[in-house]
Amino acid sequence: MILRLGVWPESKSFNDYGLGPVPMKFKGVCSTGENFTLSNCNRKIIGARFYYQGFVAESGPLESFNETFFLSARDSDGHGTHTASTIAGSEVPNISVFGIGKGTVRGGATRARLAIYKACWFGFCSDADILSAMDDAVSDGVDVISMSLGPGPPQSVYFRDANSIGSFHAFQKGVVVSASAGNSFLPGTVTNAAPWILTVAASTMDREIQSNIYLGNSQLIRGFSINPFQMNNYYGLVVGSAAAAAGVPSANARYFPCSRS
Repeated sequence: MILRLGVWPESKSFNDYGLGPVPMKFKGVCSTGENFTLSNCNRKIIGARFYYQGFVAESGPLESFNETFFLSARDSDGHGTHTASTIAGSEVPNISVFGIGKGTVRGGATRARLAIYKACWFGFCSDADILSAMDDAVSDGVDVISMSLGPGPPQSVYFRDANSIGSFHAFQKGVVVSASAGNSFLPGTVTNAAPWILTVAASTMDREIQSNIYLGNSQLIRGFSINPFQMNNYYGLVVGSAAAAAGVPSANARYFPCSRS
């Protein structure tokens, strides 16, 4: 079970080749919705649900955020697809990024099934929706709940934290709960730290993709990036948010530290 932002079911990481029938113990459903039909579930994605009533009650209509979204279990920003494929993606050969880093991509447990519970919208989650999703997951018969979400640091009191409360109820029912340690990096910033949660931090990869920048004063800045272009001329550096492609919000472009002018 993956809990957060949905899934893009057409990804090859979710092919069900070689998998047998859906386990009898699973009692969940494949909820249809916007751009998500029964055919989007298979023997890999065996269940899908989405929750938004708590979010709407707290934050207002989804339409008011002026963001792309699907009122269904479909992923609209890539995060849910990324985490679901990292956990249980099927093997997909001949994968690269613009021809760089070629190889076979696979999740940690390639033959595991996935039930998707989309409980967050635009990077924000309602406690009510999180708890509803966890209750349904336990009732549906999942073995593991993986949560790629958490409160901001510092870790709040367990009795006031929805993740900790919901995880404890799942733990009582024999369901393993794995959750993100957070992305704040600094000491003392780990969240989802309740003793009944398997708290997971980032891991490493077995390769480095380097991209160096040569400045006009002959200084070399070594970095890590994907750069498929062969650049033989000098270009000025600009802030990423000022170089957004047509139709791309500057807030999205700012995630890249620099760009060609």
